[in-house]
Amino acid sequence: MLKEGLKHQSIMSITAGNTAEFIGSGDMAVLATPAMVALMENAAMLAVKNHLPEGSATVGTQINTSHLKASPLGATITASAELTAVDGRRLTFAVKAWDEKGIIGEGSHTRFVVDRERFLSKL
Repeated sequence: MLKEGLKHQSIMSITAGNTAEFIGSGDMAVLATPAMVALMENAAMLAVKNHLPEGSATVGTQINTSHLKASPLGATITASAELTAVDGRRLTFAVKAWDEKGIIGEGSHTRFVVDRERFLSKL
């Protein structure tokens, strides 16, 4: 059963493989914005995963986020997601990310509940 208030935190370390320089979103060895966004999406997905009907999954459809501060190689990044609204199959989350020095990004994220087989059959 999906209900407001479900939460999850996902954690990663910044390595060469998730820097702006490596991903191509920038040219410095700092956390790439797409990597931060992916961690936020992961936290949202995991917040509801165990509460979905069998055969269902969620897919991200929108994210509105800021990336407020750079984080260096070796830093630990934590992203949290809290389910703030359930409107049928549409799920809205408050997301944020931080490193050892404080908040680095925040925003909102929308996901939709889909039937896994039906979704994949349309590709």
